[in-house]
Amino acid sequence: MNGYIHSFESMAAVDGEGLRYAVFLSGCPLRCIYCHNPDTWKGEGMAFSPEELLKKVIAYKPYFKNNGGVTFSGGEPLLQAEFIAECVELLREKNINYAIDTSGATELNDAVKYVLINAQTVLLDLKFPDNDSYIKYTGKGIENVLKTLDFLEKNNVPTRIRTVVIPGINDSEEKLLKYLVHINNKECVYRYELLPFHTMGFFKYEKLGLDNPLKDTMPLDMNVRDRLQKFVNSKLAKGIDI
Repeated sequence: MNGYIHSFESMAAVDGEGLRYAVFLSGCPLRCIYCHNPDTWKGEGMAFSPEELLKKVIAYKPYFKNNGGVTFSGGEPLLQAEFIAECVELLREKNINYAIDTSGATELNDAVKYVLINAQTVLLDLKFPDNDSYIKYTGKGIENVLKTLDFLEKNNVPTRIRTVVIPGINDSEEKLLKYLVHINNKECVYRYELLPFHTMGFFKYEKLGLDNPLKDTMPLDMNVRDRLQKFVNSKLAKGIDI
């Protein structure tokens, strides 16, 4: 079957372990107010078969070395879990690992479970700490996210949790403590990473004629991010890498 892909990024260094070839799939069920890729929301994109995608990936294998590989991102890649599952078999034949960068917003069907279990690592967004905040800021609830995290824990899938810190919304120690309730004592979580809100995707809202609810919000100061990162790591019950 074909997958629908928005774009690619070769030599990505922040989308999993080592150097990655990032595949950004089209389509997303969420409408996060801070999204920097609103152009991925619709399910449109370039059609690729698993074999065609493998041809693009294989050229970068010499750069992956021991830890690198492919990262399926988006949009929400697990909306196309059946396509990814077909790619997994081809990647395995070439001894190329893959990571999944997901919001956890999809249902845990068989294809999604297969893709998650076989990933080298899963980058899971924990966007907000409770259901009301999720609905307010993403348009969907938190239930599927927590189910996904529980599934990853049950199956011992190495998981990196990521949260975007937005000025005026969740940029305080008090707010971030609420996130830790979901993470603390999860053995599968090897890192909790705070990402600074930025404005680099703002031009896309103008280009697409979309309302930007955070158009007057400044990027998060990196000193604030660093302070909050140290705080959350000090509060977690077990050692988490930074």
